[in-house]
Amino acid sequence: MSGATAAPPPGGRGGAQDERSLGEIVGSITGEFSTLVRQEIALAKAEATQDAKTAGKGVGLLAGAGVAGHLFLIALSALIVIALGGVIGYGWSALIVTVVWAIIAAVLATRGKKELTKIPPPLEQTQQSLKEDAQWLKNRNS
Repeated sequence: MSGATAAPPPGGRGGAQDERSLGEIVGSITGEFSTLVRQEIALAKAEATQDAKTAGKGVGLLAGAGVAGHLFLIALSALIVIALGGVIGYGWSALIVTVVWAIIAAVLATRGKKELTKIPPPLEQTQQSLKEDAQWLKNRNS
């Protein structure tokens, strides 16, 4: 009975795979896994860098809109309130100027938010690649 377990079954898998030792197989799998992990880390870094650049653009637009809106609001608001104040009263002119600036701020904020929504889900390509790798491993072991 012990002789039957040591010999490969007839008609079973043949070829070079049966001739490799368990250590060689484990070494091969370990090397492939190590390469795979390094590739996934490199992909994750590349995706994170791209996402950070896109987020930076959106944040920069929002910050620029805030600063420009604030400075412009101060200077122009005073000028318009003074100009309209003599015609319709300073209270009404201040209210009109305030509403106009609220609309402008809303438009700028909406545009900045739209830029930020262009960022894909975190590490989308890496997640897809990991799923493909898992499927490859399943198929290889079958």
